[in-house]
Amino acid sequence: MDCNTSIFGYMYRDGGNFKTVGRLRLSGYDAGAEATMRSCLEWGNQFVAEQVGIPSLCREHWEAVGEGPSELDHAYHEFAGLSAVTDDDSALPIWGALESFVARMRAAARQWDVRLSPNCDL
Repeated sequence: MDCNTSIFGYMYRDGGNFKTVGRLRLSGYDAGAEATMRSCLEWGNQFVAEQVGIPSLCREHWEAVGEGPSELDHAYHEFAGLSAVTDDDSALPIWGALESFVARMRAAARQWDVRLSPNCDL
């Protein structure tokens, strides 16, 4: 296990409860970072990926379910959790720094702008 990097787990879940999972490897580890991030989210786990600069999972999701955008889609992604890197995750490239990512979450705290997502008008 690598204690110097973290995995940010998130997913896109459409209105039909179909899910697409994503993971980002971040440099740095902070035991309190998950609680800090959760305090910034809507309804305890929702955020707008585009607002914090992480890859949206929508295109992957549409490919996986075999459909394009529909009335089941929306602007929010779900935060699944923050964990230490395991051997399985070590091949993921470093996406960015945990500290910077937490700062972006704090900047957006409870002021999520769905207009930043292409799904806001669906």
